[in-house]
Amino acid sequence: MLWPMIAVVLGFLGIAVLGVLALRVFIEVRRLAGQVGVASERIQRAAQDLERAATPLAARAGRSAAGETGSGERRG
Repeated sequence: MLWPMIAVVLGFLGIAVLGVLALRVFIEVRRLAGQVGVASERIQRAAQDLERAATPLAARAGRSAAGETGSGERRG
């Protein structure tokens, strides 16, 4: 009768350990998801800043390229 009781206790302890580990994994996954959300927002803000900074530069480059090809000059 002793061995079946030890087996039941060890089974219960095993399930309890698995429950604690599952809880720790759940907490870490939530923390990681929060960090991914923050990083995603920062990347989105940086992309918007880059687009804002690149728009005038692209327009200026487009005007200068149009001026070079529209003048009819040939360099050779």
